[in-house]
Amino acid sequence: MTGIGDLAMLTAAGVLAGLVGTAGGITSLISYPALLVAGLPALAANVANIIALVACWPGAALASQPELVGQRVWLRRWIPVAALGGAVGSLLLLFTPSGVFARVVPILVAVGSLALLAQPRLAAHLHQRGQLSGARGLILPLGLTAMSLYNGYFGAGSGVMILALLLISVEPSLPTANALKNMLIGAAAVTSAAIFAAAGPVDWMAVAPIGAGMFVGSILGPRITRRLPAGLLRWLVALIGIALAIQLWISPKS
Repeated sequence: MTGIGDLAMLTAAGVLAGLVGTAGGITSLISYPALLVAGLPALAANVANIIALVACWPGAALASQPELVGQRVWLRRWIPVAALGGAVGSLLLLFTPSGVFARVVPILVAVGSLALLAQPRLAAHLHQRGQLSGARGLILPLGLTAMSLYNGYFGAGSGVMILALLLISVEPSLPTANALKNMLIGAAAVTSAAIFAAAGPVDWMAVAPIGAGMFVGSILGPRITRRLPAGLLRWLVALIGIALAIQLWISPKS
């Protein structure tokens, strides 16, 4: 962090990241590189990014009220799973080399992006074969646990993967699935942030501006999701995910 210029840059990046992330895209595609540009080392940037993501939770919840109507029971069941996964992932980050998943993550992000594009056909295929209820019973708990764990560890691309998971196994409506995704990621971010804040030094001068920007952006994101055609939004999110996968493959996190 070098001064007012970095603060302004991080705030602007936070607004854009919060908007893109809560609209269905990938927050860390914007926020994590911005923290690196501001001069934070890779691990410190990762920690600051995950803590700042907490700010997206209340903003997205406020903006997603229409989509969250009737979802309280579902959220009560699955938010603890996401929160626990985020906590375990954060502990893994603290006690293992941060580059353990460097070559696996881009593949996971790419698969999630392609699954998002294939979701309508995949869901229809499972429904025709009578396998959709079975998929919901097995895929959701296993997938959400794994993805929440990864979200606490690094998180880049977890949004698109969880969105694809929810569209296939829970909710075919993209705006509603996106709102549920935002709540799950928010829960994982809260437990991760608590662990990181307690475990060691955090660059709060970086967290504050980017977190404030994310809060503003997260209020705008769900409103955009509500208005964009589902097909267009699906392609935009998938293409952003594929771009992130390429970026992570070329320059893996270390």
